[in-house]
Amino acid sequence: MFSSRRLVGLACALFILTVTACTPGSGHQDAKPPSVGPSTSASEGKSGTLRLTDAIGRLKVARESRSGYERDKFRLWVDADHDGCDTRKEVLLSEAVKKPTQGTGCKLTGGSWRSYYEDKTVSDARKLDIDHVVPLAEAWDSGASKWTAERRESYANDLDAERSLVAVSLGPNRAKGDKDPAEWMPPAKDATCTYATDWVTAKLRWRLTADRAEAKALRTVAAGCKAATVTFRPAP
Repeated sequence: MFSSRRLVGLACALFILTVTACTPGSGHQDAKPPSVGPSTSASEGKSGTLRLTDAIGRLKVARESRSGYERDKFRLWVDADHDGCDTRKEVLLSEAVKKPTQGTGCKLTGGSWRSYYEDKTVSDARKLDIDHVVPLAEAWDSGASKWTAERRESYANDLDAERSLVAVSLGPNRAKGDKDPAEWMPPAKDATCTYATDWVTAKLRWRLTADRAEAKALRTVAAGCKAATVTFRPAP
């Protein structure tokens, strides 16, 4: 069974997650499919569309704890559909601006990608990380510590949401580390609204909390993203 990322060209009308965002003060609109669906509370366990400001208001604010966190408690880069391509390569195939050649064992050669964090084109897959928009440690802090190992694996390899995992260049991703939006935002001005929207969407999808500083930073960003909307479906 193929992941939704591999089938997106055949079933775009059934997409699970869509982000539409604008850049503060620029009038630029991020090139994503338009948001659709009813405005729905994440707590109701249904998919829906919310303005970014309203979506931030749906996040439960709570204190965070990193007690007991270890990265290997999240199993990474599985081949869930047994097609020979693990999660990392699925994302690279899905997000390529110029598709790479796929060889035996899902070996990828060539191709190019747009790393939106710094608005840079990258033509070497080895210079890309697959970033969890909400980092694993942050997910642990805000709810994943209570999950089963199976649910943490699902989170770490979430191909059923178009924006939970993104291919970005090494520098910005390493600078980001485990930081939340109160501590780090992408260096490209045009990335601000998209990143805040991606972050909030992932947190709503996985029912993760936010701490006070994080929520405040998100509200500050959202004030400059008047047209930004979040479309989400809570994870199973």
